Amino acid sequence: MADGSVQGLTHDKFEAVRGVFEGNLASGEDLGASFCATVGGETVVDLWGGWADPAKTRAWEKDTIVNVYSTTKTMTALTALLVADRGELDFDAPVAKYWPEFAANGKADVKVSHLMAHSAGLSGWREPVTLTDIYDWEKATSLLAAQAPFWEPGTASGYHALSQGYLVGEVVRRVTGKSLGTVFREEIAEPLGADFHIGLPASEDGRVAELVPPPPGGALGEGTTSELVRNMSTNPPIDVTATKTRGWRGAEIPAAGGTGNARSVALVQSLMSNGGAVGGKQILSEAGVRRALEPQIQGVDLILGMEVKFGLGYGLNGGSVPLPNDETCFWGGYGGSLVINDMQARTTFAYAMNRMAGTTTGDMRAFGLCMAMWGALGG
Repeated sequence: MADGSVQGLTHDKFEAVRGVFEGNLASGEDLGASFCATVGGETVVDLWGGWADPAKTRAWEKDTIVNVYSTTKTMTALTALLVADRGELDFDAPVAKYWPEFAANGKADVKVSHLMAHSAGLSGWREPVTLTDIYDWEKATSLLAAQAPFWEPGTASGYHALSQGYLVGEVVRRVTGKSLGTVFREEIAEPLGADFHIGLPASEDGRVAELVPPPPGGALGEGTTSELVRNMSTNPPIDVTATKTRGWRGAEIPAAGGTGNARSVALVQSLMSNGGAVGGKQILSEAGVRRALEPQIQGVDLILGMEVKFGLGYGLNGGSVPLPNDETCFWGGYGGSLVINDMQARTTFAYAMNRMAGTTTGDMRAFGLCMAMWGALGG
């Protein structure tokens, strides 16, 4: 269909979810979007519709993909959990065990777990950096390794919006000899047949939806008085139009540059809600995925300015975002994308869209869909 109408499947029990999804598009809250839900590893909702561009010349198709910003962090976390599950990475070890240069400037005792939980004190770069600099893996990582933390590591979380992917990614690279995007592709995405990319091949550019920036006043860090927030949001500046460039899409930006849709996000992340296995493929052990639930730090995040509870790479129940139980882990992306994994109910919900709202942790479009799911599951 080329008219932007809603396509896809909903099992009878979840028909209300389609109504919410159609309502978001009809009201204009969504331009183009996708929503997918799995229960016990089975896909029960897989919807897409609307438009891939603001001019409404391209319908959002089944295989349309989009930059999901920080929802990418859940893929990076899962990749690190996989390497740890194989016994190659110890989250309690100092980062410098794997990456000796990182010990510089008082960081010898910073643990890998601090990187996973945004508490390493490296929420951004001290040196001025440009967008082009962050496309240069060696430059981005070596600057972080050389600098002193902004606060005492392990004492508080301060959302590492861009830097986390380079920090965790470089540890993975030192351990495996491969880039994080490569490990993710070879050991998670390809075995599952998941259309999610950390570093998008140029051959896939034609399928990418165009992001519409948040309304004025809704951009990340806008109007802040915090030096930390200003550093995170302006060094380099967050420029949504960069996501249209080959430079951004092709670079491995494991905290914010992932490209996929709700189906591929749900497919990969359902490993978390289904004991490490999907479609008969056991990628991690159940103990390996449950490590994400190990609480690392809780309190008002120095960057986000709200109560957050972090496990190993994911947000947990107990922060400002209400979740159904303590066996649920989640994260969202700038603009509104979101994934929630409930290990107790064995459910994963994922949402990806192109009309951005001013948020880093999901907005009411996503939560409305999730609430419709929870209502149907409880029925």
